[in-house]
Amino acid sequence: MKLRLAAAADAAPIHAIYAPIVRDTFISFEVDPPTVEEMARRIGKTLAKFPWLVLEDGEGLAGYAYASEHRDRLAYQWSVDVSCYVHERARRRGIASRLYPALFRILERQGFTNAFAGIALPNEASVSMHASAGFVAIGTYVDVGFKCGRWHDVMWMQRTLAEPAATPEPPAALPSIPSGILNDILIG
Repeated sequence: MKLRLAAAADAAPIHAIYAPIVRDTFISFEVDPPTVEEMARRIGKTLAKFPWLVLEDGEGLAGYAYASEHRDRLAYQWSVDVSCYVHERARRRGIASRLYPALFRILERQGFTNAFAGIALPNEASVSMHASAGFVAIGTYVDVGFKCGRWHDVMWMQRTLAEPAATPEPPAALPSIPSGILNDILIG
């Protein structure tokens, strides 16, 4: 398996993982799957500041994980939202347990303090996976999204990435992290 940063060329295989989740489940609250071109745009926008990782196995892209802005007000800048999606053929093979630790190490290196994950319920597999990655439940939005013919709650989980500094520096953008450090994280 090979873990690496995503690139625009990964838009089609990422779309192949994500589109069925949008189209056939309530796991994502998007209603219409984004196009391959939109996925390429999202990858580029994300990589300007945050990591977007992909994991390849012998059959192609097995999964991906990325971080995004938690909220747009400046005082939130040390927190991120994270997401992880695994190809249907690769589930229950430890893909997320390879992606998330590397994502967290990069986010820590960038200077982020907290990671948050929102999980549409019911989804015991995702709740368990996030708990095993060090997340704790912090609250639930009740009946917050309507999809697949019913209302769904969203559980929010939090993982501390680093102890909050008394006077923190703004987090570094991903491109400012030396490639050698990124490679060490992705390999190790």
